[in-house]
Amino acid sequence: MMQNKVIKLNYPNGKRITKNTSKVLQQKSKDYSKINYGKRGMNLEEEIDKSNQFLRSENIAIIHKKPTPIQIVEVDYPKRQKAVIKEAYFRKPSTTDYNGVYNGYYIDFEAKETKNKTSFPLNNIHDHQVSHMQQVLKQKGICFLLIKFTYHDSVFLLPFREFMVYWDRYKSGGKKSITIKEIEHDGYLIPYQYRPRLDYIKIVDQLITMESEALK
Repeated sequence: MMQNKVIKLNYPNGKRITKNTSKVLQQKSKDYSKINYGKRGMNLEEEIDKSNQFLRSENIAIIHKKPTPIQIVEVDYPKRQKAVIKEAYFRKPSTTDYNGVYNGYYIDFEAKETKNKTSFPLNNIHDHQVSHMQQVLKQKGICFLLIKFTYHDSVFLLPFREFMVYWDRYKSGGKKSITIKEIEHDGYLIPYQYRPRLDYIKIVDQLITMESEALK
């Protein structure tokens, strides 16, 4: 059996690292002044991963982070049956960050965080990701974005249908970002709690209901 060992990893932005071997809920959020600022420390990926671990352990939902694709550049074969990857590049993912299934529904979402205090820059999202989510929506999947404002330590769920209004505005030469006020109006603030840390599934229940009504 071949044992692969990544030595050098190169990110799309050119940086290189060297490795050793190996509505809230029932209503939409409207009062931003009441956000809880006491849960600092974790980045959004860690918070989502912990939440998803809880959902899986309780048999509520099966949702995973998609692995980042790697392009192998250099391979060494010190022994006949032992390959060592000497250099590789992390490629940009072709779709979104997370997907899975919940209560019979396909779930697909992108997770982003920004240090910006008042808006979310739309250049954080790529055309191929939007195209992917559009295709998922056509197949009656549930799509959304989880957006974290790190300065405020607050996380919002923005449904994909609402996101597209601002994306189309951006692509038509309009504003290059979504203001936090707009996200408050069209999205849902996810309060921090113990288990799961981010209970975004309760909001997904509402999205499922709205999608079902829209199809009637």
